[in-house]
Amino acid sequence: MKKLALALCLLAVSFTAQAQFEKGITIINPSLSGLDFSYSENDKAKFGVGAQVGTFLAEGIALMVNAGADWSKPIDEYTLGTGVRFYFNKTGVYLGGGLDWNRFRWSGGKHQTDWGLGLEAGYAYFLSRTVTIEPAVYYKWRFNDGDMSRFGVKVGFGFYL
Repeated sequence: MKKLALALCLLAVSFTAQAQFEKGITIINPSLSGLDFSYSENDKAKFGVGAQVGTFLAEGIALMVNAGADWSKPIDEYTLGTGVRFYFNKTGVYLGGGLDWNRFRWSGGKHQTDWGLGLEAGYAYFLSRTVTIEPAVYYKWRFNDGDMSRFGVKVGFGFYL
């Protein structure tokens, strides 16, 4: 019973938290090292790192820029992109989407460049007024090579300044 009461209290606090989703606030969102787990046709499991930086253009709407790298064998991957996040009712729940550019490099020296669309759904759980833990699920669809498309789960920190 104590666990249920604690869970309900934490849920109530998270929905009443005064989030930092106002115009002009800056977000810095690095993914935790090695906790970007994903699945695709080419590789069964991948671990990588990434970071997003953005600013709120209006309340609840943030323009984001991202970069990432993954040095899993046999493919190294580098990513640059931009997108938008929509936050709902200051609860921390968000949906995001964007366009990104990927550079793939195989062990044998072969290179490939591809564009893609990404979709993301997550939750910004506020540890303090400006620091969050942000678990999310995402799907990255590649334009030229569907086998490089990826579904995954990631955990990151958010800093709202």
